[in-house]
Amino acid sequence: MVDAAAAEQFLDANPDFAKKYYDNTFRPKVISEMLDGNRKTALDVSRYHELTKLEESEIVFDLIRDIQDNLHMEKSVFTLMKYLVFLMRADQMSLFMYRQRNGVAELATRLFNVNKDSTLDDCVVPPDSEIVYPLDMGIVGHVATTKKMVNIPDVTKSEHFSDFVDGLTEYQTKNVLAVPIMNGKDMVAVMMALNKLDAPHFGPKDEEVLNKYLNFGNLVLRVFHLSYLHNCETRKGQVLLWSASKVFEELTDIERQFHKALYTVRAFLNCDRYSVGLLDMTKTKEFFDLWPILMGEAAPYDGPKTPDGREIIFYKVIDYILHGKEDIKVIPGPPPEHWALVSGLPTYVAENGLICNIMNAPEDDVFCFQKEALDDSGWTIKNVLSLPIVNKKEEIVGVATFYNRKDGKPFDEMDETLMEALTQFLGWSVLNPDTYDKMNKLENRRDIFQDMVSYHVKCRKDELQNILNTRERWGKEPDECEEEELQEILSEVLPNTKKCEILEFHFYDFHHTELDLVKCGVKMYYELKVVDKFHIPREALVRFMYSLSKGYRKITYHNWRHGFNVGQTMFTLLMTGDLKRYYTDLECMAMVTAGLCHDLDHRGTNNLYQLKSANPLAKLHGSSIMERHHLEFGKTLLRDDALNIYQNLNRRQHETVIHLMDIAIIATDLALYFKKRTMFQKIVDQSKTYENWNDWTKYMMLETTRKEIVMAMMMTACDLSAIAKPWEIQSKVALAVAAEFWEQGDLERTVLEQQPIPMMDRNKAADLPKLQCGFIDFVCAFVYKEFSRFHVEITPMLDRLLNNRKEWNALKEEHEAKLALLEEAKGKEQPAAAATTKQAREEAQDQQDHRVTKPTISTELTSCSSERS
Repeated sequence: MVDAAAAEQFLDANPDFAKKYYDNTFRPKVISEMLDGNRKTALDVSRYHELTKLEESEIVFDLIRDIQDNLHMEKSVFTLMKYLVFLMRADQMSLFMYRQRNGVAELATRLFNVNKDSTLDDCVVPPDSEIVYPLDMGIVGHVATTKKMVNIPDVTKSEHFSDFVDGLTEYQTKNVLAVPIMNGKDMVAVMMALNKLDAPHFGPKDEEVLNKYLNFGNLVLRVFHLSYLHNCETRKGQVLLWSASKVFEELTDIERQFHKALYTVRAFLNCDRYSVGLLDMTKTKEFFDLWPILMGEAAPYDGPKTPDGREIIFYKVIDYILHGKEDIKVIPGPPPEHWALVSGLPTYVAENGLICNIMNAPEDDVFCFQKEALDDSGWTIKNVLSLPIVNKKEEIVGVATFYNRKDGKPFDEMDETLMEALTQFLGWSVLNPDTYDKMNKLENRRDIFQDMVSYHVKCRKDELQNILNTRERWGKEPDECEEEELQEILSEVLPNTKKCEILEFHFYDFHHTELDLVKCGVKMYYELKVVDKFHIPREALVRFMYSLSKGYRKITYHNWRHGFNVGQTMFTLLMTGDLKRYYTDLECMAMVTAGLCHDLDHRGTNNLYQLKSANPLAKLHGSSIMERHHLEFGKTLLRDDALNIYQNLNRRQHETVIHLMDIAIIATDLALYFKKRTMFQKIVDQSKTYENWNDWTKYMMLETTRKEIVMAMMMTACDLSAIAKPWEIQSKVALAVAAEFWEQGDLERTVLEQQPIPMMDRNKAADLPKLQCGFIDFVCAFVYKEFSRFHVEITPMLDRLLNNRKEWNALKEEHEAKLALLEEAKGKEQPAAAATTKQAREEAQDQQDHRVTKPTISTELTSCSSERS
């Protein structure tokens, strides 16, 4: 029997045998047990003592087991730091993770106050309790900047030491040993040990221990960092891939494009909620929106603007809710106090085009985020990442804001990179709907112009001979004649101004042929004395006026006769109404031309019908649809050299007349009437404060905005002028207008399969007097009362309007009286009600028609239509 002493002596004498025996018999089992995940370390760290080699190997295998089981960064590094605290006899250690936000590097606490008796839960720092160091502050910032180990025996003698954390934690730091953790040249973290317990400060041995065991920390943090980068790149690839598939799936509309892309990639964005605010892309205001500002009635916009000068107006916010039950909320025209906008962050991002990454949002001292819960789930804003969406033209089209990273940590540099890639891609993809919209507009323009060309033809040479009969007179074409020869012919064929009454408010076109009206139109330019002053070619003037007559369709009311009447009323307001005193000859020419052109190519249907019927015009023009079409048609005629009466104007004069035509023709849209009438009334009131009329005239001649407002109201007065004609004229015109409305009503009933409004329903023709009274009271009365107050020369229009109001009211009362009798008779004689009602309605209709025009309505309309044909 061999005792233990003899065996030990033998093994000591034969080390090779001992090693071979151990390797063959015990080594596999020992290693297996060491790597067993369920095995607990045998090392006692409750008290400080010198380690044996066996205990040190236990530490190494314990760290390996952590890595082997599951790479949980915080847990593995925490285990390492506990052992380091024990090995170096440090009071505590902390880990600061390196990151970037808003392009600025910083260090944030991840594990804090780790000592040999700590637990992981006590040391892991929650995101809302992080201590953040900029790189220019403290020893930890100095280590991250220099990327070198630092051993400071006495912190009071270090220029880099900051007692900021000591003040927060009521702890006294005496000495520090800190080391950077790198991934190649990239900073990952800083590990710091505080206060040596068994010596005045950390020494070379401690540095050696830290460097030796730091290999484990480097490995863990490097793997964690690479895993995180891999995850971020994977997410970015998925985000771009899926968003691209949806972006190219939807090309027609930017809102739908953004919505599809952002909703599809929601799973890869790693946040609880995100919202997208879409910006109004309007760069210039319409003139009718500028007038209140120029008149001093509204304050000019003084709020923030985008880098390209647009007012920051979010016309829609789309809110994507990913926490709890997924939901999407679309908020059109969001108020400034909406939770997604109230902080001012989206506005700031839209103004500056910067990426903003904010941690601990409720405590932010720049932006005031809502601190209360946003919904019943109790969800609150914690950290925020906001980015601009920029298109290829470098215009900010929207702002995307992401809230609360899912793991509770603040958004970091990689989140910024991922979200920036997404928003940049979305911004560039705006080119698709922009291109589609341009292409669509071009196609609509083509369709419209083809329609125009097919229906309208400019004045032909043989038609020109109806006025300029140069073939008969001179034996040559007009373009071969001198201006003096053409003037000689015009002096003979143009009508006498007084005889044709073009200077009178009661002008009546039914006694004139359409060719006569063309001649009268030419005559007005001579009366304005602009033909010679602006060198208007006689042939171009006649061709232009003749083409205008052909440019109006042969419809019931909005035809050439109506167009001429509006131009003639504008001419009369200027000349007889004495409004010309405020305007230059150039401006007067533009105003009369605008009146003549104001309803070119009218189709007999209004703007709403164009929208309902999806007419190309509605797709081309967003507002004032028909008015913009009339304007474009007039400009198209003027672009033709043979018709261009402005061809000899200089550039500035040409810009002036086109600008005035733009305002004048668009102003005929009654939808804009109520925007301008208060401003006009104030101008009239202001005129009454001047005792000297010449002083007022001089003042007005220099006030461009006021002149434009008066001109716009003049266009309304001209367009409605039929209501201020003598009763025998007004009653006939009213029937023509009503007939055209009824024709649109028939289209709505048959083509659109919709019930027309009463004004356009021929089945309610008996209500015409009532409708006329309402129209006079609600729309017309103000116009002519104010113009009569402005210039007494215009009073005849008001007098006739009031007389027509009495006539229509009398018809309305007669009709209502008849209806009352019918109702009374119906109550008394129920069996004979049907027959009596029919007879009474016929009598009422006959008497009303007799009062209006003597013949019946149908006869009158037929007569009216034949005259206009």
